[in-house]
Amino acid sequence: MPLRIDAHQHFWRYTPQAHAWISDAMAPLKRNFLPADLEPLLAATRFDGCVAVQAQQSVAETEWLLQLADQHAFIRGVIGWVDLCKANVIDVLQRLAAHPHLRGVRHVVQDEPDDFMLRPEFMRGIAGLAQFRLTYDILIYPRQLTAAVDLVSRFPQQRFVLDHMAKPEIRDRRFGPWKDGITALAAQPNVSCKLSGIVTEADWQAWKPGDFTQYLDVVLDRFGPYRLMSGSDWPVCTLAATYADVIGVVSDYISFLSPSERDAILGGNAVRFYGLR
Repeated sequence: MPLRIDAHQHFWRYTPQAHAWISDAMAPLKRNFLPADLEPLLAATRFDGCVAVQAQQSVAETEWLLQLADQHAFIRGVIGWVDLCKANVIDVLQRLAAHPHLRGVRHVVQDEPDDFMLRPEFMRGIAGLAQFRLTYDILIYPRQLTAAVDLVSRFPQQRFVLDHMAKPEIRDRRFGPWKDGITALAAQPNVSCKLSGIVTEADWQAWKPGDFTQYLDVVLDRFGPYRLMSGSDWPVCTLAATYADVIGVVSDYISFLSPSERDAILGGNAVRFYGLR
């Protein structure tokens, strides 16, 4: 049986200082979320493992996630954080990449100025990833898609994946500019896309599966089934849905595809893209 992989989730030991991004509106997230919390959810939805993604901009958190991966076999890979703008980034990458579970890095670009990805010091860091066979997760808002297209076109050998479909404004039903940006980004063959994080872009209390259809139609059409990965964005997703409901949104949507296409989206593409063991 092909592996089923949750390609995007988080762990943390909550502190107000380290997780200042968790606002009072997100109060249910102000607690610890650890492997013991996720493992039964994976089992209940017949998933074999997950990819743990950074939630803090700290090397210390990356080292902690790698320790968790050593302790829990279902954590198949880690997407960590390093300061890609620092002059010593290669030294840091070399040390962290010695750990076999580090599969890529991410920066919370959505909180940065729109030109951040095109700054010379950031691109110098991106240029250093390939020698360690590390991927890069793009976390942005729709307005930053133009800069993302520019970035990925400059590094055709680097593997990129777009997190959360660039956070389309589903709640406000904004569509056109996002669709144009996705179309341009998907034209770059070195970019994949995660079907993740969409329930929290909809109305948390009143979303319906149909709210996502036109957005999922676009990414499926533009990226195709072999550049898409399913991810829960747990525990952030719990603000709007249960784990099973989030998995169900994607599973139900792709039910019309062939078995090989469904298997790819639900795990095979993540295994290949991240080089999971």
